[in-house]
Amino acid sequence: MSSISVIGLGNMAGALADRALAGGNSVEIIGRDLAKAKDLAAVLAGATVGTARAVPAGDIVVLAVPYGSAVAVVDAYGEALQGKVIIDLTNPVSPDLQGFVTPDGSSGAQEIAKAVPASTHVVKAFNTLFSHVLAAGPVEGRPLDVFIAGDDVRVKARVSAFVESLGLRPMDTGQLAMARALENVALLQLGLVAHSVKHANFSLGVSILG
Repeated sequence: MSSISVIGLGNMAGALADRALAGGNSVEIIGRDLAKAKDLAAVLAGATVGTARAVPAGDIVVLAVPYGSAVAVVDAYGEALQGKVIIDLTNPVSPDLQGFVTPDGSSGAQEIAKAVPASTHVVKAFNTLFSHVLAAGPVEGRPLDVFIAGDDVRVKARVSAFVESLGLRPMDTGQLAMARALENVALLQLGLVAHSVKHANFSLGVSILG
């Protein structure tokens, strides 16, 4: 099992932390608002509370904040993230939901990777799951797919093991540059919500034929 620190106090942070605890992982909750962090940890039986901007206790750090503040957050932690594995689940979607706020040819995960210490590994994961879908978990006995992208094969294996501990199925999509494609999948989902499905009670996955 893994040691996880979750930076963030929103719905996605809570859903992922809850599944992580259920999977036997140790979980630390970190937020700028200490009172709210304590409240979330109290709901999540077994979670501990960390100190913002201090060295996270977890070997894997889940960045569960809006993309607009993500780079500033990791920049503020600085060397405290040295040697950590960062799971980026953000989506840098523009306010009009038609594109991205990141530079052309880049991705949110790649921009975050530029801001962390050289020894820190960034892996894109969980950005294509709505928080309530993640909280609900497998559907009709089939695990949800978690698409991941990262540059280090061994690090992705660690993240994949963590994903499996949540009862989910990791799907390696390649190097971190593939994060751009995964962020486009999230944009596609928002388009489906707006124009055809009309709700967010769904997930996208892979069906192996034959």
